Amino acid sequence: MSIGKHVRLERLINRDTGRTIIVPMDHGVSSGPMEGIKDIRKAVNDVAEGGANAVVLHKGMVKAGHRGKGRDIGLIVHLSASTDWAPTKNDKVLVCTVEEAIKLGADGVSIHVNVGADLEREMLRDFGYVSRVCEEWGMPLLAMLYGRGKDMNQYEPSVVAHCARLGAELGADMVKVPYTGDPESFSKAIEGTPIPVVIAGGPKMKTEEEVLRMVYGAISAGARGLSIGRNIFQARDRVKMVRALNLIVHEGRSVEEALKILEEV
Repeated sequence: MSIGKHVRLERLINRDTGRTIIVPMDHGVSSGPMEGIKDIRKAVNDVAEGGANAVVLHKGMVKAGHRGKGRDIGLIVHLSASTDWAPTKNDKVLVCTVEEAIKLGADGVSIHVNVGADLEREMLRDFGYVSRVCEEWGMPLLAMLYGRGKDMNQYEPSVVAHCARLGAELGADMVKVPYTGDPESFSKAIEGTPIPVVIAGGPKMKTEEEVLRMVYGAISAGARGLSIGRNIFQARDRVKMVRALNLIVHEGRSVEEALKILEEV
């Protein structure tokens, strides 16, 4: 690994714990200005104040989300896109380049591949291309991989295992996959993946305790952190939610201790 990539990764992953809290806010492309990210600068500021390690933004939101003050936070520029209106919304295309991300001041880039989708081959081709360019520039690459083909269950351990390994095989520095639902199956799913694995958050959960218990289970199973969007930026108090997650991810504390953060007046 080049020294440039190493330095940038330290802006995305806590160098003391080797773990990370990433908050993706790229949903505006797929779903429009949803609640929680209508004011992108406020959203970025809140999760930064809570202690998140990085956010994921599309290129046009980098300037809108730049605060110019407050606590620093890592920046990952997302390169893939599709909208929920598309008849084949699982087919992602590249809408930004590594070079553009560098000019925007990014510490890393991310791509999205839906395994089993109609245009899987194009997404894999793009993955390989982006991976090569990232290596040339010393730019960390986060690969978001989900099993979304016909009749596929993206939470099935064997599917998660394949997605996680695929991220490593094609040169990502971190891979994001769904949580299988329990520590034992997730541990087995990621045991063949030699790069940091972070979990996705998925749709908004009914309670914040559910989110904390999912993260606790994933960390205990060997995950190196999380990349959770809606369950953080749509939380009742985003700052407290990130602080609670910090207790679990970076301090190794219990769910009960983390819940106390959320209950503080």
